[in-house]
Amino acid sequence: MRSHSFAFRAPRSPIAGRALRAAALVAGAATVLLAMPSSAAAQGGLFGRIKAKVQDRVNAATDSATDAMIDKATGAVICAATNVSCIKKAFGAGKHVEIVDQSGKPVSADDSASAVAKAGGVPANVAAAGDTAAASEPATPTAFVNYDFVPGDRVLFTEDFSADKVGDLPSRVQILSGNWEIADVGGQRMLRSTSGGRVMVPLPAPLPDKFTVELQVIHSWGWNTEVHFADADHSDGLDYASFGSTAGIGAFNSSPAEDKSGKLYTARIMADGGHVKVYQDGKRVANVPHANLGRTNGIWIDGPGSDDAPFYIVSIRVAASDRSLFDALNADGRVSTQGILFGTGSDAIRPESAPTLEEIGTMLRQHADLKLTIEGHTDNVGAAAANQALSERRAAAVRQYLIAHFQIDGARLTSKGYGDTKPAASNDTPEGRQQNRRVELVKN
Repeated sequence: MRSHSFAFRAPRSPIAGRALRAAALVAGAATVLLAMPSSAAAQGGLFGRIKAKVQDRVNAATDSATDAMIDKATGAVICAATNVSCIKKAFGAGKHVEIVDQSGKPVSADDSASAVAKAGGVPANVAAAGDTAAASEPATPTAFVNYDFVPGDRVLFTEDFSADKVGDLPSRVQILSGNWEIADVGGQRMLRSTSGGRVMVPLPAPLPDKFTVELQVIHSWGWNTEVHFADADHSDGLDYASFGSTAGIGAFNSSPAEDKSGKLYTARIMADGGHVKVYQDGKRVANVPHANLGRTNGIWIDGPGSDDAPFYIVSIRVAASDRSLFDALNADGRVSTQGILFGTGSDAIRPESAPTLEEIGTMLRQHADLKLTIEGHTDNVGAAAANQALSERRAAAVRQYLIAHFQIDGARLTSKGYGDTKPAASNDTPEGRQQNRRVELVKN
């Protein structure tokens, strides 16, 4: 059997309270002094000099506090809007930056974009503002090479095995050969094989002409995972995708430079008729114009494994790509996209969102009269108030990104969050919940 190969999210950490409280105490002292009558300040300029010194201490405390505040979950550096040095240093270190005022509260998207612009703008290799899958990418940023993957927006199947019991067979994936069971790995459910074998992902209907597949896997290097689109193999050698130490379509493959043995990585397939692109983490490894993947109502995954080197499937997502964003927006006045991804509980935009944001930014540049409302939506998991606040921050983060990266006039973009109040599908299924975690663009 050939070998094969797929991301995680972490909860957001609270803002570093000690630094903020220190700044707040100094700010409180400044408030008392600033409230003194102007006649007192006029006596020899004493109070004026004291006021200036206190303000210096406020600024110093704010600068120190924001330099020290790091969001441990996302790696974001929290900087005051006035602290250009903090913003520049964070971008220089490849970090995402969250802009706050002197009390530590998030500023408006316009003020944030203005602060970033004063610091020289967002470098191309940094996510400026802040989910396909229910998992986060590795903490060390992956170099994205020729990465133009845009996930389909109509979810056909998604699974992360979180609803299955440890030791059981998977409830929604069919076992065709080999020994498989649900395992708990570091607190996360995964489908594990200690023998290697084949599983089938059932779909509600045959795959459409345009579709995407995303898989997260872990296995020993030197082996490859294969993804087939028909139960019986074709004979032309271009009917399956492979991932692992070699990755591509049949014989059209390459050897990724990084050894991922025993590490989580993401494999992606984007098909448009016979034109198929294959990606491993952030690198496009194959671009085949005449593949013969086939279109059936299932996907077959062959995974290598043994007792000493198990094969793990962490998550699976299959989606249809029906229309371009502009075509859908022009026809319906609104379009939903799931290609803008965030860390769990965070407004930090993940690097693999870049192709979708590029499509939106290009559309706005080409249509100068187009004005949009950017809407953030969540599923119903968690508290409604938290979902509402998160959706607002995410929508604002997308707006800020478009302003900062594509120089879009802020007057053309507004942002609004709806939390879980406007579901696009039922929250009773994994596919529905993922469909509800979305960003929508509405034509004004």
